Amino acid sequence: MEKKLFQAESKRLLEMMINSIYSQKEIFLRELISNSSDAIDKIYYKALTDDSLSFDKDSYYIKVTADKENRMLKVTDTGIGMTKEELETNLGIIAKSGSLAFKTENELKDDHDIIGQFGVGFYSAFMVADEVTVISKALGSDEAYRWHSDGADGYTIEPFETESVGTEITLKIKENTEEEQYDEYLEEYGLKSIIKKYSDFIRYPIKMDVTESKLKEGTENEYEEIKEEQTINSMVPIWRKNKSELTDEDYENFYSEKHYGYDKPLAHIHTSVDGAIRYNAILYIPEKTPFDYYSKEYEKGLELYSNGVLIMNKCGDLLPDYFSFVKGMVDSPDLSLNISREILQHDRQLKRIANNISKKIKSELQSLLKNDRDKYATFYDSFGRQLKYGVYSDYGMNKETLQDLLMFYSSKEKKLVTLDEYVSRMPEDQKYIYYASGESIERIEKLPQTELVADKGYEILYFTEDIDEFAIKMLMNYKEKEFKSVSSSDLGIDAADKEDKSESEERADKDLFNEMKNILSDRVKDVRASKRLRSHPVCFSTDGEVTIEMEKILNAMPDNQNIQAEKVLEINTHHEVFQSLKEAFEKDKDKLSLYTNLLYNQALLIEGLPIKDPVEFTNDICKVML
Repeated sequence: MEKKLFQAESKRLLEMMINSIYSQKEIFLRELISNSSDAIDKIYYKALTDDSLSFDKDSYYIKVTADKENRMLKVTDTGIGMTKEELETNLGIIAKSGSLAFKTENELKDDHDIIGQFGVGFYSAFMVADEVTVISKALGSDEAYRWHSDGADGYTIEPFETESVGTEITLKIKENTEEEQYDEYLEEYGLKSIIKKYSDFIRYPIKMDVTESKLKEGTENEYEEIKEEQTINSMVPIWRKNKSELTDEDYENFYSEKHYGYDKPLAHIHTSVDGAIRYNAILYIPEKTPFDYYSKEYEKGLELYSNGVLIMNKCGDLLPDYFSFVKGMVDSPDLSLNISREILQHDRQLKRIANNISKKIKSELQSLLKNDRDKYATFYDSFGRQLKYGVYSDYGMNKETLQDLLMFYSSKEKKLVTLDEYVSRMPEDQKYIYYASGESIERIEKLPQTELVADKGYEILYFTEDIDEFAIKMLMNYKEKEFKSVSSSDLGIDAADKEDKSESEERADKDLFNEMKNILSDRVKDVRASKRLRSHPVCFSTDGEVTIEMEKILNAMPDNQNIQAEKVLEINTHHEVFQSLKEAFEKDKDKLSLYTNLLYNQALLIEGLPIKDPVEFTNDICKVML
């Protein structure tokens, strides 16, 4: 029998395909099953225009058979089959697609879009097989043919006897190597897993002979292994069903079956779009944070299908980073794929789907926030940090999208509130949205800096996460109201109890504060009389954009750049301590130095900052006690 050679270009393409086009060898089975599905679809389309043909979907199937002993894997379909000429054209010339030609000739427009377009998927079989044999009998033909190739130089075609219309592809699976275990493509469990992963929603049954352990008839505890033909795939995907047919339990079962998470989803979004771009999507908002969510190992993305065939397990381009917690899938027949059907060409269709999905997710979150606050609070506890990162990242490009989804703990409400809720109840005389930062709600509540704002009856937002202030600095304002830290040197509040001091008293106070500033040297920017303190003797305020909490966070990072907030030591002139300072300033400069250092270290402790010399601090306390 004469061997026909592959064209030179085809041979190079075959070598490239086997070695580099496909990133995972297991997808060969996806490609062969997709081709089989196409072959059955072609009969369906023929039946639409040929009255002599009838199409009973239940009569058509795809079967996968493994012969482990002889290392043979067979994929059989009851599709349209191929003539000798089609075998020559479709299999003899790599990248010549019979499916694409059929699709073009028949102007296919209904929901049975044919999957194969590039004509290269069949050759992925050579990634796992030393030899490939194709036996095919075309619909309406009395003759069948056998195509065979070892993938090296070429192929042979010869007549063959078979009664069944359709195609049978047999792969001689390679022997194991140190790098690759080809046995998995002959194992029942491995094959079932690959079919479920990539081809679960092929519209025709994919059958396999599956081994079941059953109780022997007439015995109580003796079992025997029996082979039974089973349909492996689900066929009808949940996303193609009407929403009215589905229950919450159906969506939760799908979430579990697809291993999107071990939790129970808080909400789901089922959307179908039929317009310039067609797609179906089912999206989930999880309840709990995956263990690796805030790590470099976490990979965002949605499952991407084309006509029910899994193309990508995680398509990151379908989700913005700030919604990376969303799980689910998208199925579209309109995507432009590369020849391996693995990596998407980045085109307008994909971007349009991604934009629509992002809007749907935001809308669902807003609905939860408005209609089911407890659920939203649960979500926010898990993923609120990610929304704040979204506000901060990309130079604040997404802040308007996310600002209404943010929540912070309120000093008045004693719970999480939105920025809109805060602004809606601001008194007319309140100029700013006030916030305080700290490690916990309990610590913030004890901060001396909150006294003046609280006395005015103004609400304070508590920032307890490291990202909070950075996000707010990027946000800058909300509904034309600027954000103001309670530690800011200028709170924009006039103190109600202004003192009438003589010029000599003010001059004396200024001289005292200047002396204290000299004692502390470059450790503070200034020492001032406080307008905010009521009961506490001392605190820090800050000038500039960097607050003390931001200083702590930035300096805890691996690339510590020793960034410092511009600290101002504020003294409560109504506190008894101030009288002691004045007396020391007038009579005992050593005692003034002692008091000044103690007050400075006291302010550090209030802020949770380290004291430079703890031994000196304890000695100073002892001196006061003597």
